[in-house]
Amino acid sequence: MSEIRLAAETRTEFGKGAARRARRAGFVPGVVYGHGHAPVHLNLPGHDLMMALKTPNALLVVPIEGKDEYVLPKAVQREAIKRSIEHVDLLLVKRGEKVTVEIPVHTEGELAPGGNLLEHVLNALPIEAEATHLPESVTVSVEGLEAGASIHAKDIVLPAGVALAVEADAVVLQVIGAQAAPAEDEAAEAEGAEA
Repeated sequence: MSEIRLAAETRTEFGKGAARRARRAGFVPGVVYGHGHAPVHLNLPGHDLMMALKTPNALLVVPIEGKDEYVLPKAVQREAIKRSIEHVDLLLVKRGEKVTVEIPVHTEGELAPGGNLLEHVLNALPIEAEATHLPESVTVSVEGLEAGASIHAKDIVLPAGVALAVEADAVVLQVIGAQAAPAEDEAAEAEGAEA
C-alpha cells in the first residue's frame, strides 16, 4: 500500500467554534494518539483527506512537531446528511509495527446454477499485518459453489506477512439455496383466490 502525504497544521484552538471555523476554511479537525504520546490536535486538508479515505486502511503521512509520522484512520465522524467528514481520529504507527485492521472481502466467479444466493457473513476480514504493508482487500473465488457450501477464514489465501485476527473456523461466506414455496401452498392460495 502506498503512503498518502497530507499537509496538516497543528491546532491551537479547541471547541465547537474553532472546529466550525476550520471546516469553513476547508479543513477537518483531527486527533493523533498512540505510543504513549500526548494527543496531538491537527487540522487536515478536507478534500485531500476525503480522497485518501476512499482507500480502506489508508496509510497517511502527516507532519507532527516538524517530523513526518505514519498514521492510520481509526474513527471517522461524518455529517449525517451530506456525509462530509466532521472529525477524524488517527492512530500513530511505526514502520515494522504490527497492527490489526479489517480489510474488505471481494468475490469473483459464478455460483452453481439454481438461483443460489451468496451471503457475506463477514463483510470485512480482521487481519494482523505490518502497518506499512497493509493489503487493500482480499479476493475469494466462489466459482461453482453450491447451496450449503461455505468459505471459512482459514480457506482464504492471504499475502505474505499477513495473519488472521479472527478464529480460523469463522465463516466468511456461505451459499444459501433458493427458497421456493411448496407446491401445496401455491395450490391452496390459488383456490382461495378463486373463492
